[in-house]
Amino acid sequence: MTRLLAGLAAFALLLTGCSGKPAESGGPIKLTVATFGEFGYEKLFDEYEKAHPGITVEGRVADFETHHRQLATGLGAGRGSADVVAIEEQYLPKFRQSTDKFTDLSEFGAQDLRANWPGWKWDQGTANDGKFVMGLGTDMGSLALCYRRDLFANAGLPTDRDQVAALWPTWEKFAETGEKFSSRAPDVKFADSAGTIYTAMLNQAQENYFAKDDTFVGDTNPNVRKAFDLAGGMALKKETAAVTTFTQPWTVAIKQSRFAAITCPAWMLTQIEEAGGPELAGKWDVTSVPGKAGNWGGSFLTVPKQGEHRKEAYDLAVWLTAPEQQKRIFLESGLLPSALGAYQDGAVLSHTSKYFSDAPVGKIFAASAEALRPNYRGLRDGEVRPVYGHALGRVEEGRQTLDQAWTQAATEGRAAAAK
Repeated sequence: MTRLLAGLAAFALLLTGCSGKPAESGGPIKLTVATFGEFGYEKLFDEYEKAHPGITVEGRVADFETHHRQLATGLGAGRGSADVVAIEEQYLPKFRQSTDKFTDLSEFGAQDLRANWPGWKWDQGTANDGKFVMGLGTDMGSLALCYRRDLFANAGLPTDRDQVAALWPTWEKFAETGEKFSSRAPDVKFADSAGTIYTAMLNQAQENYFAKDDTFVGDTNPNVRKAFDLAGGMALKKETAAVTTFTQPWTVAIKQSRFAAITCPAWMLTQIEEAGGPELAGKWDVTSVPGKAGNWGGSFLTVPKQGEHRKEAYDLAVWLTAPEQQKRIFLESGLLPSALGAYQDGAVLSHTSKYFSDAPVGKIFAASAEALRPNYRGLRDGEVRPVYGHALGRVEEGRQTLDQAWTQAATEGRAAAAK
């Protein structure tokens, strides 16, 4: 999915959408679906309407932060939310505290769908020890590593994706590869930013900023400090282009071939292709990430309780997240399915990307998904996470040493967790 994560510049005005007026007996029903970024649903809406006479479906798209902020506002006001609303996994812990504002999808038989998803994905969308089904899983952001074959060749590095993967079985080896690349190709940065490296490493750890009892451990957890030091160390050596993902400078850096590698979930491939344009087709490739797995994003479709047509909204959410629809979305839009029957489907596993040198992207991302182990996101994860990203940015800009940035991030992170 075109996942626009924290730090992404807004690309659309908020259109959270409201439920249509209560339908008269036998009258038409209008359902609104609110997402952040494009989920690949527009064609599916048309198909659903044809199969369900009397129902019209309207999509509402907003940027990541605005979408979740306005959802909270709408829930608090008791009006203004769409009939079906997407929630990204980092915000789930916070909204899980307001289950009284959401429909328990078990009311309509959602528990019978449990086998459609891996256990960890299903559990993420539940509350109250799994008794309350809050949302149905859409995509997941299993990780891979996108790299420029031509730039690697210029630096005397292997270009074959299996040989490239062998360069970095660990993040320490990844950093060594970056140092070797930079010494041989001083005019090109190895990676896009310290932030993407840091995020990928952190998302491989089962615990990062918060323990499972929601105690803040971001300043004491060795997983956090290890990722911060390695990513920040690469920034200090000027091996990163210091461009924030999805911003205009990031797009320009791709277009101008200013960096050679980036950690990438499946939904990012479309962003890279759009930024690079046809002239870079066949120059990018995809291989496995250090550690073989990881997760960057993933969402759920929920049904706010305030809606007038909750059963119809639930039926739509079930259809949109069914394996067949998730498979189609991946093949058309590149958003990796979370449904077992979709990402294990032969058509998905055999899917390749012409733009990315015919890389077997279905196989690569599915393998990453199989090895994925979810990590716990605390209630204040959305507030704490950007603090560390900003700290790494200060290191890249040369405004702070690594220790100074860490000390400030740890202090600000603890304060954000306590709000």
